Amino acid sequence: MNPFTFNTSKSIQFGVGALGRIGELVKDQIGSKVMLVTDPGMMTTGIVDQALDTLKASGVSVELFNYVAADPPEEIVLQATAQARDAGVEGVIGLGGGSALDVAKLVALLAPGQEALKDVYGVGNAKGPRLPLILVPTTAGTGSEVTPISIVTTGANEKMGVVSPVILPDIALLDPQLTYGLPPNITAATGIDAMVHAIEAYASASPNNNPVSRMLATQALTLMGRSILKAVHEGTDTEARSDMLLGSMLAGQAFANSPVAAVHALAYPLGGHFHIPHGLSNALVLPHVLRFNVVTSPQPYAELAPYVFPDLARFEGQERAAAFCDSLAELSGACGLQPNLKAMDIPEDILPKLASDAMNQTRLLVNNPRPVTEADALTIYRAAY
Repeated sequence: MNPFTFNTSKSIQFGVGALGRIGELVKDQIGSKVMLVTDPGMMTTGIVDQALDTLKASGVSVELFNYVAADPPEEIVLQATAQARDAGVEGVIGLGGGSALDVAKLVALLAPGQEALKDVYGVGNAKGPRLPLILVPTTAGTGSEVTPISIVTTGANEKMGVVSPVILPDIALLDPQLTYGLPPNITAATGIDAMVHAIEAYASASPNNNPVSRMLATQALTLMGRSILKAVHEGTDTEARSDMLLGSMLAGQAFANSPVAAVHALAYPLGGHFHIPHGLSNALVLPHVLRFNVVTSPQPYAELAPYVFPDLARFEGQERAAAFCDSLAELSGACGLQPNLKAMDIPEDILPKLASDAMNQTRLLVNNPRPVTEADALTIYRAAY
């Protein structure tokens, strides 16, 4: 067995109603003044008010930053960091989807003033120290509450990542109730996103692909495969929502240590240029990247197929891997997601630019089971069109 490293959040607390404990957690483990990082959409749900009331009842003073945008640009991170410093907060809470959690990670890292954002992009460049950090996801998709990764939009449309175990939170607080109100389209896109995390982690060519990540990936796919359609179409089903939130977290733990690959590399330019939600971007290219991969590397996909679609166990080898790709495409459709890039009103003449931009995602492409050239990327985009 090859040597490997596995890192994850220090404490994971899961359960219906878990948000009600956030006040006592902050008081016991952080102090009496925190910044809560969230977004404008969350402010309309009542969840932020619930958190604020719980914190106030525990004697915690809260500095609220609620300006996080999807695919957060650098200026949002810097604005939140400056506010946290000025307020003298003792810790940070991220509450919301992946963007809010990613910004919260960087605020906790940058607020002490030891590092600058421009210096921490890349793998292992963030050294800390950071402020204490609690992350509370309200979507079942990114797994950001257990990943050492924060993605920031730089310039007009390019994304860069800060990757370091330093930004893993002290506590990941998961409450399935917080996902009940997610609309079907967001439930679907974030759910497919989480499944992509598990699939790519399992098949990753990273030298740190490891038995722990693979085990977590299969468990994540078992939970999500049996529940995603019910979560999409029956959004208040507690068991389905619990399966999706736990599955998303397990997939996050998996890919945090066995990194994702070409699906994400090709999804990022779609988000950068057209502001397509990250989960939907992944769903649009997923079956086409996998069809490309199974030509030379069918085994991991053949192994995974029955965890998501038990009936595929009747096939073997390459046939099972191919059926897995087809079934994933059908699942996206059954969830109500758009079937192709054309349906997203993406002009066909931009596909070469998308392929060129995808080549910048070297951190991800190196993990793909089959090498991807720019010509390959263009072929995949055309297949997805």
